[in-house]
Amino acid sequence: MEEKNPKFKVGDIVVISLYGTVSKISKIKSLNGNFAYELNNKEGLYLEDTLESILEYDDKNTNQESLQVEFKYYFGDLVQVKGYGKDLFKIVGLRTEIWRYKKDAWEDIIYELSRLSDGEWLEASEDEITLIADHEHAPIFLQKLDMIYVKTKETKVMEMLQSMNKQRKTEKELLRLKRERKAIIDGLLDVYNDYKYLYELFEDEEYKNVMELVMENLSKFTSSKNDEL
Repeated sequence: MEEKNPKFKVGDIVVISLYGTVSKISKIKSLNGNFAYELNNKEGLYLEDTLESILEYDDKNTNQESLQVEFKYYFGDLVQVKGYGKDLFKIVGLRTEIWRYKKDAWEDIIYELSRLSDGEWLEASEDEITLIADHEHAPIFLQKLDMIYVKTKETKVMEMLQSMNKQRKTEKELLRLKRERKAIIDGLLDVYNDYKYLYELFEDEEYKNVMELVMENLSKFTSSKNDEL
């Protein structure tokens, strides 16, 4: 019988037909008259009918696929994500994953998100996202949200201050007042930290102004109350 020669030799660049991935032949083995090949950085053996020469593969695949992907959301959009309640996220990245098989094909759009409250990174698909404000209206939305947030904080602080002024400063009351005072200071620090995060995120001078105002009030409050408590 005429001895069969291997179709490829060590060092040949080949394409794995099933996946369309490229590799180099590192070793050839004979198995019952058939040849199997070891490939660089690949596990297992590959038979000849699963491989194609890179030159032959290029000749067969000269036509390129034209793919148009439409993104529902875009950079800077403010969204909410299923499973994360009312937390707000900002879209900071997006990518398309293209899947192709012999009998199937699809594309996945993945959005990369950053949570406004703490910067936590998250990935989500389109069906997991609800748009709250697009990138053009996001700054206005955040400003309105900030106003509501600050007014709520200020109202709570004022109510606590008024409550403190009405209490008699007995020894028992002093301990309670000190606890309330700490809660007020913590509330002011929360406001400061929130606006510090927004300033670092958007670099808007209005956020910096609010931070300075909070620090002034915090300084006045701590200094004016030291002798009373």
